[in-house]
Amino acid sequence: MTRPSRTFRIDPRKALMAAALCWAGFAAMVWAVETGHTTTIDEAGLLFWRGPDLHPAGPSKLLEAVRDTTALGGTLLRNLFALMAVVALLFLRLRREALLLAASVLLALLVNSGLKLVFGRDRPEIVPHLMEAGGNSFPSGHSFGAAVVYISIALAFAPMSQRQSVRVTIIATALAASILIAWSRVWLGVHWPSDVIAGWLGGAGWAFLSAALLDRPARAAAQATEATH
Repeated sequence: MTRPSRTFRIDPRKALMAAALCWAGFAAMVWAVETGHTTTIDEAGLLFWRGPDLHPAGPSKLLEAVRDTTALGGTLLRNLFALMAVVALLFLRLRREALLLAASVLLALLVNSGLKLVFGRDRPEIVPHLMEAGGNSFPSGHSFGAAVVYISIALAFAPMSQRQSVRVTIIATALAASILIAWSRVWLGVHWPSDVIAGWLGGAGWAFLSAALLDRPARAAAQATEATH
C-alpha cells in the first residue's frame, strides 16, 4: 500500500508558540477564577438566553441537538474517534503519527484528572442541569478532552494534503467543533463559562504541546517497530 504523499509538516516552533499562548490563557483564567474576577461573567453567561423557568429558550429539537453535540466530547465517543483515527493511521502505515496521537490522548487523561484535583471547583447550581454531570467543575473535562482529541486528529491528518487551504480547513474545523462542544456544556447548565474556556485552552495547549514535544519519541518508537518487522 502506498503511503499518502505529504509535503507539509507541523513546525515544532509554531506548535510551541500556539501551546504557549493557550497555556498563558489558561493561567490567566486560573488567576481570574481564584480571585473572583469571573463571577459576573460566569453568572451572565449561564443566565443568557434563558426564560423565567431558567431553561434555555428555543424548541425541544435544539435541546436534543445540543445534547448530541456535547456527547461528541464525552469520554466514550471522543476516545472511540481517537481509537478509530489511530487505527486508520496504522492502516496507512503512518506509525509515527499513530503513536503521537495515542500518546497525546492518553497523557491528556492524566493531565486533566490532575488539574481537576488541584482546583476542585463545584459545579454551578443557579440554573437547572439539563443532563447528568459529576465530578469537579474546573476545568471542564469535556472541553479539555474534545480539544485534545479533535485538534490532535486534525494535526495528524492535515499533513496528508498538499494544498494549504485543505490543511487549514481541517485544523479550523477541529478548532470550531471543539469550541462548539465546550459551549454546549454552558448551555446545558453543567459548567461555568470560565470552566469551559479554561478547559478548551488547556486541551488545545496540550494538543499543540504534544505535537511539538512528543514528535521525536514517537518517531524513534515508530522506527524501532519498523526495524523489528
